[in-house]
Amino acid sequence: MISSSKIKSVDFYRKIPRDLTEASLYGAGLSIIAAVAMVFLFGMELSDYLAVSTTTSIVVDNSSDGDFLRIDFNISFPALSCEFASVDVSDVLGTNRLNITKTIRKFSIDPQLRPTGAEFHPEPVPHSIKHGDEADEEPVEGAVPLNSSNFDKFSHQYPVLVVNFYAPWCFWSTRLSSPWEKTANIIKERYDPESDGRILLAKVDCSVEVDLCSSHHIQGYPSIRIFRKGSDVRESHGHHEHESYYGDRDTETLVKMMEELATSIPQENQKLALEDKSSVTKRPAPLTGGCRIEGYVRAKKVPGNLIISARSGAHSFDASRMNMSHVIRHLSFGKTVSPQVLSDVKRLIPFLGRSHDKLNDQSFINHRDVDANVTIEHYLQVVKTEVVTKKSSRDQRIVEQYEYTAHSSLAQSLHIPVAKVHFELSPMQVLITEDSKSFSHFITNVCAIIGGVFTVAGILDSVFHNTIRLVRKTELGKHF
Repeated sequence: MISSSKIKSVDFYRKIPRDLTEASLYGAGLSIIAAVAMVFLFGMELSDYLAVSTTTSIVVDNSSDGDFLRIDFNISFPALSCEFASVDVSDVLGTNRLNITKTIRKFSIDPQLRPTGAEFHPEPVPHSIKHGDEADEEPVEGAVPLNSSNFDKFSHQYPVLVVNFYAPWCFWSTRLSSPWEKTANIIKERYDPESDGRILLAKVDCSVEVDLCSSHHIQGYPSIRIFRKGSDVRESHGHHEHESYYGDRDTETLVKMMEELATSIPQENQKLALEDKSSVTKRPAPLTGGCRIEGYVRAKKVPGNLIISARSGAHSFDASRMNMSHVIRHLSFGKTVSPQVLSDVKRLIPFLGRSHDKLNDQSFINHRDVDANVTIEHYLQVVKTEVVTKKSSRDQRIVEQYEYTAHSSLAQSLHIPVAKVHFELSPMQVLITEDSKSFSHFITNVCAIIGGVFTVAGILDSVFHNTIRLVRKTELGKHF
């Protein structure tokens, strides 16, 4: 058995009887100051322990999201019709994807970017349009020429008014001219406007009637519009909703289409059109000349282009009248970080940067009265930022986000103007790693703070005490 006296001999903290100690006023003040210093330094050490510490490095891109990059966007074009708006993707490897529709949605908008109806559906549109062989023949005029002064009269007079909006310089308009006039003459014979009056074929020269064509949002030539009287009359301004025809343009097909439209209407009752169950290739025409395009595309991780333009395989466009002004509501690269992930790693949000949405809510306007044939281009340098957060020693979460710098310009174009986004991905990526701090290191620092302050305060107390004793002895020596 080890005696208690031997155990007491290893005591590091031997006690001095309280009767042998002496308290002093300066010692009490110094103790208070030391306690405050301990609390202050402890708070600073605790704050540093709880703060996020990261290490940033540049490494070769080792993306885990595959060989393709997702590009999300929401762009509004106040002067580009959804009827011809096309989203294309190309890259330096020769990949060209034209008129992407599967992951794209379009909504007609007015010049103030307000939606004017439901989603615009581009189908059905045939891949190729058949034309007649009558292009070299001299057409016998049969369609009624319309202008701004008589258009409303005819559109309210006939149950069905089919109008060819054309431009004399347009190749496709020239090819349609002869079949259209022949069809107009055949339909006029079968459905006499005087005695029958169910259907009338007309035409508008958009090189002359510029305002009339603009009011009907004609951007591609030729555009065949079907105006109906009766149940389709809009409440606003009495205008008629109408449809666009996208079928073949030979005489036989056009006559068949006019027959289907005419026979759907009772000869003696011109107030209400019957339900149209025909096979005519058509869809509602846009009520406004603007379009909001939203969705996403997937592109290879090489330098490439996202292009939005007016495109059609059987229409011509007047480049001098195309305006590609737009407002970018959203443009981002890569997967969108979910709100749940953001809440889990919210302490690391400042390290993700603020340039992943640099073009959001930016407007790029071309004043057509000043400049025509203007292509608007955006040059983007894209770099990936990856944040590795350690929730515990065994658990970690990776947050990925693509950031970019952007430079935009307006340039004159010899061809149809477009809106183009050039993107180039950096082969390097920014890697941000959260540095974990051990609890043992925190406790060690806390003990060092307490012990250090206590020791320094003891030294100061000893200095003060000895100094005061020396002063008192000196004073006593003088008296004696």
